[in-house]
Amino acid sequence: MDFVNHWHERTETHLTVLVGWVGVSRSKFHYWRGRYGQENNHNGKIPRDFWLEDWERQAIITFFHEHPLEGYHRLTYMMMDADIVAVSPSTVRRVFNKAGLLKRWNPGESLKVNGFIQPLKPHEHWHTDVFCLNISGTFYYLCSLLDGCGLTIVCWEIRESMTEEDVEIIIQRARQRYPEVRPRIISDNGP
Repeated sequence: MDFVNHWHERTETHLTVLVGWVGVSRSKFHYWRGRYGQENNHNGKIPRDFWLEDWERQAIITFFHEHPLEGYHRLTYMMMDADIVAVSPSTVRRVFNKAGLLKRWNPGESLKVNGFIQPLKPHEHWHTDVFCLNISGTFYYLCSLLDGCGLTIVCWEIRESMTEEDVEIIIQRARQRYPEVRPRIISDNGP
């Protein structure tokens, strides 16, 4: 504001022109001018009407312990019906999260987080794969056995059926080709 007043006095340019050049709206400039010399309190703690009070937080936590099998969404409306507190489900969830009530069990480590441990050398893992083929209107099955390290095909056959015995035959043929290896057989199709 001092900058605008300084150049207004020196150049006799109208204030609205200078304020426009600075890139501030006229209403904002006049608001600043009216507050000139006052202390800034915008970072102070101002109680809001939507903030929770301590007794409300405690009531939400107590209600949770009285109804431990209910989810936070249902508990929200149960508390409203019982005239305990009237807050949104997201507020109840935040209170539960801050109090550590959402972590009721320890699921342990998941392999999905760490990823699948890939084999480091050939013939440690063999993966079975079956693919349906339509050849001249007749359905056949491409049964294959893939190496997990290099993703190369160890053995394959086109068969008329896809049964457990058919896949066992492919695995047996692969074992005959590589009798010295003992791979882990991995299938995404049940037993």
